[in-house]
Amino acid sequence: MANPRTIAKLEARIHERAAHALEFEVRDPRNVLVTITKVELANDLGHAKIFYSVLGGKSERSKAEHMLASAGGFIQRQVARVLDTRKVPHLTWQFDDSIEQAQKLDSAIKKALERDRIINETGKPPVEDDNGNWESEYEQMAESDGAGGGREDAEDDD
Repeated sequence: MANPRTIAKLEARIHERAAHALEFEVRDPRNVLVTITKVELANDLGHAKIFYSVLGGKSERSKAEHMLASAGGFIQRQVARVLDTRKVPHLTWQFDDSIEQAQKLDSAIKKALERDRIINETGKPPVEDDNGNWESEYEQMAESDGAGGGREDAEDDD
């Protein structure tokens, strides 16, 4: 088991080198705007997960997945050149949807703030025009996040 400080340093080096290789060295027409968001290195230094996000929709995401699958070996060799370890971790690519979830959460907060502003100004809640309510949106976000929907004893706080 490696020292946590060593793991953090190696994660940073993998992040830097993989990002550099993606931006400047991979010559693939499918190379869309791919951003490496984080790297998680296993304690035994045998495996590393590289989380990435893509600017665009599902088609750009699909292109990026195929490009990363075909360029994975090249990027792994480039990463191996800068690591001073006995064995090179096997790199796996995983899409990071935290940016999309953050955008959904941000829009939900903005809706709630706007609703509160209207209530403070008029004294009445606004008429719902989106045929939905914030509770169902919150439950869907919580289920997709795996959080389970929040505290169950929320009514007992009064």
